[in-house]
Amino acid sequence: MSNTSQQRLHQITNQMGVNGVQSAFGAVQQAPEDPLANNVKFGLMAAYRKDEDSKKVDLGIGAYRDNNAKPWVLPVVKKADDRLRDDPNLNHEYLPIAGLADFTTASQKLVLGDDSQAISEKRVVSLQTVSGTGAVHLGGLFLSKFYTPSNSESKAIHVSSPTWANHNQIFSNVNLPIKTYPYFSKETKGLDFDGMVSSLKSATEGSIILLHACAHNPTGVDPTQDQWKQISKIMKEKSLFPFFDCAYQGFASGSLSTDAWAIRYFVEQGFELVICQSYAKNFGLYGERAGAFHFVTSPGSHAQQTTSRVGSQLAILQRSEISNPPAYGARIASLILNDKDLFAQWEEDLRTMSGRIKEMRKALRSKLEEKKTPGTWNHITDQIGMFSFTGLKEAQVQKLREKYHVYMTKNGRISMAGLNTNNVDYFADSVDAVVRETSK
Repeated sequence: MSNTSQQRLHQITNQMGVNGVQSAFGAVQQAPEDPLANNVKFGLMAAYRKDEDSKKVDLGIGAYRDNNAKPWVLPVVKKADDRLRDDPNLNHEYLPIAGLADFTTASQKLVLGDDSQAISEKRVVSLQTVSGTGAVHLGGLFLSKFYTPSNSESKAIHVSSPTWANHNQIFSNVNLPIKTYPYFSKETKGLDFDGMVSSLKSATEGSIILLHACAHNPTGVDPTQDQWKQISKIMKEKSLFPFFDCAYQGFASGSLSTDAWAIRYFVEQGFELVICQSYAKNFGLYGERAGAFHFVTSPGSHAQQTTSRVGSQLAILQRSEISNPPAYGARIASLILNDKDLFAQWEEDLRTMSGRIKEMRKALRSKLEEKKTPGTWNHITDQIGMFSFTGLKEAQVQKLREKYHVYMTKNGRISMAGLNTNNVDYFADSVDAVVRETSK
């Protein structure tokens, strides 16, 4: 049989069931590969695990690692976990649809501040979600269904270029049109503030603007407080709707209040907005999927009625999607958030994580500059949080992987948490060699 005939037979066989009946899903296309997926044969994580080289370095994982490249269970989480498991009243009953009330109440205060006027005026409604991803999805679904600006072109969400890849997938799935605004400057490896501002000014009035509250993913580049004020002023003038994604509060700078500054400022300016909150990074509760979604309405006599109506619709959406959020991670977080001593220890654990990452940034920059590696490297310490956009090109990333067993996403983003005192020298040497080789 010829190769052409064999290929055709293979195509037909793939589209046929065991009884020779064509599948109703024969036209379904293979999805694009998720470069970080655990279960994709050629994904970044799978390739790293398969690599047997003793010097291999994993800079792709979006999770904190200690100085020995091991997952770190926060000491305060261990304490809370022990206390929780020793509670004779612990059970596995369903939580309410909106989640654990002590958790959502504490989450409001964490992100908006203990003295928040929005909270005291009952202008906030909150639901527990399946971590930050679930919060973004719930927010997108709610806006897709209920946001009705006077101009239909406004019903689009503008995301930064680049942004967390899952933003695009989530908003596409809930049928929210997606537009982008400039954010990262390849020249300076910092914020393209002029481009961002220009794009906001030209956006259709009433458009939805997704903003990373701190530790922008994937660039690690954040606006300054003065820049946030300018962004707020423009958005107010254009009646743009803020959609905050807050995945790194306390993890970025080590200060919970510093990392929440932008959100609190926007609320103080009277914006109606939504906030998506994750406890994966700052509690290390990656697999427990603890998060919250907050809707904040603007001040006025309508406020409590608005939050009541919005809350009722959010509950219906939540019920149809997950019925009830997962309990265990929320119970751990709630215990810590509502206990003065545990909260203080958590703040110390946050300083430990953020401090180690800052030290790795300093070390990497210092080593590259000592070697006089071609290019400028100040952006390594100018950026903040878990990720850094190195400025390495795709071909350089590929060479680092093939020759030096260093794994990162092809856009040059690295997880700073993957660096430690045992591998930062090797990584700097590898980058130096590749940059010099490809600069010739």
